[in-house]
Formats: sequence, structure tokens, C-alpha cells
Amino acid sequence: MSTNVTTFPGDVAGQTRAERMRQPAALDVTKAAAEQHGVCVRPFTMEVEDHESYEVRYVAVPCGSTVESVCKPCAKKAKALRMAQCREGWHMDVEPDFTPEPPTKDQTELLEYRADLMKAFKEEGNSAEADELREEIHGVDEELRQLGVRGRLPSPDDPGKRPVKRSTKRRQDAPDLPRRRVEKRTVGREFAGAFRPSMFVTLTLDTYGKVRDDGTPVDPDSYDYRRAARDAVHFASLVDRWWQNLRRVAGWDVQYFATVEPQKRAAPHLHAALRGSIPHEVIRLVTAATYHQVWWPNHDERVYVDRLPVWDFDLKAFIDPDTRKALTTWEDAEVEEPAHVAKFGQQVHSKGILGGSEESGRHIGYLTKYLTKSIGEVVEQDTERQRRHADRLAAELAVTPCSDRCANWLFYGVQPRGANSRMSPGRCKGRAHRRATLGLPGRRVLVSRKWSGKTLADHKADRKRFVVQALKAVGIEKPEQDPARLVWHKVRPGDPNLPPRAHLLMHAIAQRVTWKAEYDRALLAAGPPDLSATAA
Repeated sequence: MSTNVTTFPGDVAGQTRAERMRQPAALDVTKAAAEQHGVCVRPFTMEVEDHESYEVRYVAVPCGSTVESVCKPCAKKAKALRMAQCREGWHMDVEPDFTPEPPTKDQTELLEYRADLMKAFKEEGNSAEADELREEIHGVDEELRQLGVRGRLPSPDDPGKRPVKRSTKRRQDAPDLPRRRVEKRTVGREFAGAFRPSMFVTLTLDTYGKVRDDGTPVDPDSYDYRRAARDAVHFASLVDRWWQNLRRVAGWDVQYFATVEPQKRAAPHLHAALRGSIPHEVIRLVTAATYHQVWWPNHDERVYVDRLPVWDFDLKAFIDPDTRKALTTWEDAEVEEPAHVAKFGQQVHSKGILGGSEESGRHIGYLTKYLTKSIGEVVEQDTERQRRHADRLAAELAVTPCSDRCANWLFYGVQPRGANSRMSPGRCKGRAHRRATLGLPGRRVLVSRKWSGKTLADHKADRKRFVVQALKAVGIEKPEQDPARLVWHKVRPGDPNLPPRAHLLMHAIAQRVTWKAEYDRALLAAGPPDLSATAA
């Protein structure tokens, strides 16, 4: 009598259960192979339907993560794309062309139709017909965006109130700035008929107390965690003000590629590549004179600690749990002076860089060094002292309002804009409150609009075009599919035809190996580059 026993390549006679459990799982091996070949390890699946052939297939779409610990292949691709964007715009010697195309007939006709809808909406007032008109206006806006119209159009939900005007007079404790007429150019000056240098600048926030070499404060009790948290929340606005001041003083439309990274003390600082050359003294003057005033209600002391405001469904507002009176609204809160003033510190670094030099390439690598890591991974938290420092900063950020709609305003007796029953103080979903971001609510890569004259999608298309042309030169034609014939759907829950993730990964690996072999063949056929022409 014989017994059929199913065996696997990993099974070895005499192995203990512990030894078998230490062997890698099949999915782990598949993910390792995917990383090795540059295939996304955590794709999401889409169902693609071809309207001409009626074929339905499942496609693994890359996750597009920029964090290496989440998906290493996608993060490396994103970093390479940013490096190409930085390199192409840093030392440009020709002005990028941004001449807008004239409006098409379809665009103007659709905009006229939208104007009629807006007129009818205002005449209807609050009614069911007005709700239908609102939805139709939003649909027209989507069609206009698809037709290539950029910019924001007046929304039917706009209240029409003018913003409160604040004093534009400079602060007495800030030095004056000379102001010049800003020329319509983005390319820097040429020196000696042959050199057109650019710059690399680093800006840092002010001190909050003495710190050790590991970034932790010497005296945690005197370290100003409140100012550190507020500076981090408003860092992006301070940087925007710096660019405005720099352009007004320099007298031309300075373009930049910048990255935001945390220091050891967990305070953000800015590394920026500037196109063109600006005197170092001007950089220091602009930095010392730049500040950002936060015209918000005062939020130095919490009004509610042990007891919290509650939502009243009749008043449709938050009320005091004891007096039952409605909290002050954001619009009615008194603002007599700025609640916070953010400034840069005295530490400013600026350096001239020549395009095409080894130093230029080294600084591009330095700019993008930490783009594949999350901010929480960059800041070291190895020792107990570092962890306590991060805990205190995170605790301060947890109660610091991040915007005029932040639920944390309820701690200070103020109703945020758009208050609703789902709000709860201390549970704002803003990125500024997450420990992983350390108060930075915005993007880590800041690129001016006229930097390279292209979007990231354009740079990605350039890379694809280069590969397609290289393959075509050796007779490898890649058929272009018409996007109009393909319809993409989200996979329905419980779809019985959905293939396992391991199958999709293995298919993507096999496809990537084939593409790599074709591209290597194209490079081999092209031969080595002509170095004599470069030397000449």
C-alpha cells in the first residue's frame, strides 16, 4: 500500500518544525525578487476592460510611494525623477516658454453655459432646484479641467465676503528691505562671457534653547517646545515669504528647487537650489528681514483641559458643558495682534555652484538624500533622552492648531471654521499633528512653477520617450494603445477572478526582465558615447 505525499522544494527530511518555520515564505521571496528587479512590492489591482476586443484583465498598478521603507522600488523611481527635475532646471540658460494657448471654442462655449448656470443658481436661492444647479456647475467645472482650463472659478458656495485686511507695515524689530522692480526673467546673469553660476542655500529656524550633539536640549524644562511646534506648523508660510522678499530685493523672478528636512533637534530646515547668482550679503539680509505673522486668535492658554465643549444639535454649534453657551466663532474671535511670529535663525549658508561641475552633481545628491525616508526615520530616536525630546514635541503638536479649521481650537474656547458634530478636540486629521511628520504639514519638495518648464509627468514622459526611441533604433517597436479604448475599474470586493498578489508580482517581474533585456540590447547596439566630441 503506497501513500501519496506532496513535497515541496523547501522540505528536507529530518528538519524540525522550527527549522522549517525559519525558511522564507514564498510571498517574501517574491517580494525580494520584485525589489531586485525594480518592481513595486505593494501594488493595487485594477480591472481593465478593452472596448474593442472585450478583453478584461487585471493590472498591478504601482503604489507610487516615496518612502523606501514602504516600497523601495517606487521610492527609488520617485527620487530619480526628482533628481532629473532638479538637474534640468538648475543651470538653464534659456528662458522657459510659458506663453498660454488661446482659448478654444469648446472652452468658451462651456464657460458661457457655466455663467448661465451661476445666474440661475443665485436666482433660485435655497431650494431643491438650487442643489441640482450646484451639482451641474461642479460637473461643468470638471469638464473645463479636462479641456485644459487651469485656475479656480468662482464657486456657488463662496460666501462672497472680503478677507479681513491686516496692516502691511513692517515690524519695528525687523530690518528694512530695499525693493526693486521684478524683471520678467528667470535665468541668472552671465559673467565673463562664459560663466552662469547658480546657488545652493540652507536656511534654519531660530534656537529654542541649547542642545547637545544628539539634538536633545540641555535643559528640557527651559526649552521652548511651544515655539518649536508653532514654527514647524508655519514653516511653509515663512518659506513662501522668504521667496517673495528675495525676488523683490534681487529684482528678478528667482526660481528654486528646495527640500525640507529635519535637524537632529527635530526642527525643520531648508536646502534650496537657486537658479542664477545672488550676492551672499543679499541672502543674509533677506533672511534676517523675513518673518511670518500668524493673525489667529490667541491660543497660549487652554480654556478646556479636564472638561471639553459638546456639540448642540439645536444650535448647530459647540457649547460650554457648564454654562451651555455657544463658543465664540472663528469670525467673531478678537485678533488684536499676531498670535505668533515665525522667523529664521542667524545660521545661513549660501554657496555658488557652476553647472555641469562635479560639485553640482554632489549637491543634487545632497538635496535628494533623504527623500526616500520619512521624517520620523530621519530624526534619530535611539536613546531614552532622544525619545523623551520627541515625546514632548509631539505632545505640544497634539494641542497646537494647524489651520483655521483645526479641531484643536476647541481647547481654546474657539469654534473652528466649518465646525460640525464629528469634530473632537485633539483628533484633527492634519498631517502637522502626526508624530511621523514632526509638525510639517506640507510637502517636502518645493519647486517653483518656472523651474524647468515641465511638470513631473512631463519629466516622466521624457524618460519614456528616450527608452522608446532607443528600442526603436534596434528594431523593437512598442505598440501604443489608445487610452480611449480602455476603461479602468476598481476591483469589486470578493471578485472570484482576482488573481493572488504573488501571481501579479511574478508576472510583473517576468515583464520587467524582458524589458531590461531589450533595453540592454539597445544600449549595446548604440555603442559607447563619443568622448572626443565632448572633449572638443
